Amino acid sequence: MAYFDAASTEPLHPAAKAAFLSTLDEGWADPARGYYDGRRARMLLDAARETVASVLGTRPDEVSFTTSGTQAVQLGMLGVLAGRRRVGTHLVVGAVEHSCVLHTADTHAARSEQRGTVAEITRTGVDRTGRLDVPAFASALRSDTALACVQSANHEVGTVQPIAEVVTTCQRAGVPLLVDAAQSVGRMSVPDGWSVLTASAHKWGGPAGVGLLVVRKGTRYASALPYDEREARRVPGFENVPAIVAAAVALGAVSTESADEDRRLSALVDRIRTRVRETVPDVEVVGDPLHRLPHIVTFSCLYVDGEALLTELDKAGFAVSSGSSCTSSTLTPSHVLEAMGVLSHGNIRVSLPRGTAEAEVDRFLALLPGLVARLRAVVAHTPTPAPAATEEGVVVDALGRRCPIPVIELAKRILDVEDGTLITVLSDDEASALDIPAWCEMTGHEFLRAESRPRGNAYVVRRHA
Repeated sequence: MAYFDAASTEPLHPAAKAAFLSTLDEGWADPARGYYDGRRARMLLDAARETVASVLGTRPDEVSFTTSGTQAVQLGMLGVLAGRRRVGTHLVVGAVEHSCVLHTADTHAARSEQRGTVAEITRTGVDRTGRLDVPAFASALRSDTALACVQSANHEVGTVQPIAEVVTTCQRAGVPLLVDAAQSVGRMSVPDGWSVLTASAHKWGGPAGVGLLVVRKGTRYASALPYDEREARRVPGFENVPAIVAAAVALGAVSTESADEDRRLSALVDRIRTRVRETVPDVEVVGDPLHRLPHIVTFSCLYVDGEALLTELDKAGFAVSSGSSCTSSTLTPSHVLEAMGVLSHGNIRVSLPRGTAEAEVDRFLALLPGLVARLRAVVAHTPTPAPAATEEGVVVDALGRRCPIPVIELAKRILDVEDGTLITVLSDDEASALDIPAWCEMTGHEFLRAESRPRGNAYVVRRHA
């Protein structure tokens, strides 16, 4: 099996495994105790903290270890919001942030409502590459803004955000900035000037169950949880010293190894970006081609069921991920792809772990065109109702059909009508609201409007030859 899902979790670094096993014998005791075994565990914990601080360029006492990157985000956001409650409750987040940021924003709004106040959440947009609209972000900051949150790089498409510009904007407005650096730490440095940084060890080759919460001195912070004396009173509970040591060792190792390896992986990703366009018809490679993480490439194949494509790739020995609505248990489009305005169906994310062999990438590229063609052929032969001609043009009834069928039927029928003819697609699939306008953007046809109907929506398109 070729593992191409490092953006979900990087395989455990050999140095981390060795450190974890050795620390099981030496760091099992309570690091808060004053006897010998406790002092030894404390020394290991402090050394791990210093290693992390050295890599990040922070003070050791600014670093706290959490149980995950998600917990770090939750504690970081809620802690700053609580610490700056007198300033206001307004929160600014990017539209493509990780779901844990968006869910925590919802929690903040709910808690504020319970206290009898209204917490406004502003989501700022991105361009078609997923890059943050910095002017819009700057205009969203207000005198009552308690916190702003921006990811360092996107987890679905790999686009690196302009953190240096965002930092300058927040400093001018006097608003603390939380940077979710889960995808960046261990691969590239994050520009300085942020107030809070969060990360997750399993993203850089450390063990799962260790996250980072870094709160800079001078940042107002009040724990959103009951009092606990551990981890600078920010994170409750007994520290997992062996896992923390393993995480720090892995971070120290990858920080010295990353430059050459990231250049190699970036070249492989460039090869995928180029070859997929050349060998697979009707494909959209998404994300910023230049300002991107070195190991992630995402593309969407028109007229393909995303879940079927992932299944076929798995059978062929490739572990990949997807942001496609077709692979989601909720059957809703990825909020990242939706904010970008790109296709959501047939979506594949390839994220190469360190050490990926060039031959495995070539094997993937050789196999992919045939798999896509075969799946398209299956879907294309699925029987569908014939379109009806009405006063509003040609109507394609795709009610009850899931992606990619509505777009496939639109693509079929638009070839049979004259230039300027209107085609109305009836669909109750949530992905159609994103995919039909994105398809029009790709193919040059004109998307006119979406209309609410008693059953689903009507999407009106004008053909342009």
